[in-house]
Amino acid sequence: MSFYTWKTERLKRYGVVVVLALFCALLLWVGQWSQLPVFSNNGEPRALTQGSEKHSQVALTFNISWGTDKVHDILKQLEAHNAQATFFVSGEWAERHPDIITKIHEGKHEIGMMGYKYESYLEQEPQQVRADMNQAKEIFEKLGHENIKWIRPPHGHMDKEVLKMIEDQGMQAVQWSLNTRDWENPGTNTIIDAVLNEGSKGDIILMHASDSVKQTPKALEVILPGLKQKGLKFVSITELVSGGESETTQVD
Repeated sequence: MSFYTWKTERLKRYGVVVVLALFCALLLWVGQWSQLPVFSNNGEPRALTQGSEKHSQVALTFNISWGTDKVHDILKQLEAHNAQATFFVSGEWAERHPDIITKIHEGKHEIGMMGYKYESYLEQEPQQVRADMNQAKEIFEKLGHENIKWIRPPHGHMDKEVLKMIEDQGMQAVQWSLNTRDWENPGTNTIIDAVLNEGSKGDIILMHASDSVKQTPKALEVILPGLKQKGLKFVSITELVSGGESETTQVD
């Protein structure tokens, strides 16, 4: 009897180990899926506005649709501080300046799009919006960027219909949680204060790299080390999203 009792107990222990192993495997599997972004609610697509506040990360984003001077100054600042960013670029600008697109990519920065012509999608017919996105995708594919995942609609203008068209293209709309309004050139210190006083974990920070910004490169000299001192790491939009729970905004 003792032999069979011993054998039964041993089988029970093995059974518990197997069950625990399967449970752990299930948790890992679920965990992987939970890290994937969810950008819809009841079937309605949403725009990404912020990353998880659980991680000490921020995403610097730069819009660029015209000019070639300021982008180089901004890239120098990012390189000097080993800061990664995401550049949202219009297809028309990318087509004209493939060398700068290459420079952005070689700097380990992420590239997103802003359509082709950089004209508000709310002022165009649906077929025009689709054509604009398709034209932009073709340009980026020719430049060697076949899998553009992120799009910031021109001027940030979007509604439910635009978001659905973006989703149909296999892309995700990205807004921001902190707007520096640097294109207004409000003063270098004003831009610095907007970021350092308000910037926090998970923020998507909106800045510009078009020639309209006169003070942004100088502001970055203080912003980049300042955010580091706050314990924040610069990441791409992709890395920000993969880090955990992200916030989205419902668009009417």
